[in-house]
Amino acid sequence: MQSIPCALTIAGSDSGGGAGIQADLKTFAALGVHGSSAITCITAQNPRRVTGIQPIRTDLVRRQIEAVFDELPPRAVKTGMLYSAEIIGTVADFFARGKRPQLIVDPVMVATSGAVLLKPSAIRVLKEKLLPLATLITQILS
Repeated sequence: MQSIPCALTIAGSDSGGGAGIQADLKTFAALGVHGSSAITCITAQNPRRVTGIQPIRTDLVRRQIEAVFDELPPRAVKTGMLYSAEIIGTVADFFARGKRPQLIVDPVMVATSGAVLLKPSAIRVLKEKLLPLATLITQILS
């Protein structure tokens, strides 16, 4: 494992397999990178609709990130669906401390189907706490 670079995705799980953790891990594998993950939410979705979202407790999100950093230190980290101000705050607090790898923030707000994937109350926390830590932001927020 030491010779293969590791990347971490912090995002939601898409039961349809077309986005989120599943899509990131496929991309990492295609690029020859070992993919690790911290799941922020479990979604029930397919290409046409999202029928449910269950956020993961923030203490477990943090423990997933810490577990990866303890044994598989990633060279880069990408975020996706973070969903709530609490989850965003947890991720931002982790990356604000100490030396961390490059952070790519994909501020996932809405699914292709139109379903809201970021609570409106989380937008301010995203802009104020997480975006300033990013090396790269994949899209511009209005």
